[in-house]
Amino acid sequence: MIVIDSASPVPPFEQLRAQLAGQIQDRTLAVGTRLPTIRRLAADLGLAVNTVGRAYRGLEEAGLIETRGPAGSFVSAAGEQGRERARRAAAEYADVIAGLGIDTTEAIHIVRAALTRRVPEAG
Repeated sequence: MIVIDSASPVPPFEQLRAQLAGQIQDRTLAVGTRLPTIRRLAADLGLAVNTVGRAYRGLEEAGLIETRGPAGSFVSAAGEQGRERARRAAAEYADVIAGLGIDTTEAIHIVRAALTRRVPEAG
């Protein structure tokens, strides 16, 4: 279930994108699941079509969904590949950190700082 909080400082497209991404990542929406059309989801949520389209574009750019023309948008297997790539990168990072003798707390601080710098721009 998607819930858009009109009082939230987070734009509606980002709320929608984040909730769908979460459902894909926790496998509530399985690979191959057909998403509602942009128009249908916009009507269901009381959002503008462009708002839902922007959320879908963000999911597509992240590799979480793929659009197959008139057939619609589907949860992509690329999301699983991306998750596996992230696991491999994390394992490699852990090896580097261990080799440098950096403790876990500092290693997490380094990751958090790197992620903070990469926050996508709204707009």
